Amino acid sequence: MTLRSYLVSMSLATLFCWSAWVYVLFLVDPTATNWLGFLLFYLSLFMSLAGTSAIIGFLIRFNLLKQKLVFRAVQDAFRQSFLFSFLVVAAMVLLSRTLFTWINLIFLVVALSLLEYFLISYRKKV
Repeated sequence: MTLRSYLVSMSLATLFCWSAWVYVLFLVDPTATNWLGFLLFYLSLFMSLAGTSAIIGFLIRFNLLKQKLVFRAVQDAFRQSFLFSFLVVAAMVLLSRTLFTWINLIFLVVALSLLEYFLISYRKKV
């Protein structure tokens, strides 16, 4: 897959995910829905944020940081976009359950930081 085809397909998939999120946002009543409505909301938001931040992260790495290996920039941006999206969605779930406190947020950020450190160190050993 070429870089151009990756960016086009990722942009189209992200656009589809954002439109799915807007669709769920306007058609699902949070007071009358069951777990499936919330799952669709959070899943479409997660995928939308992951796609958007992966594209933005790659463009920053490729244009501003001038990384030579395109595959490495795509891989790093994709991994970090999933972690960032998980952080945002997990914070929103905590807010909806009235469990969002600074301590929980710090635990979440530390856990995701440790996971990122593990993934970076695991990649270098392989």
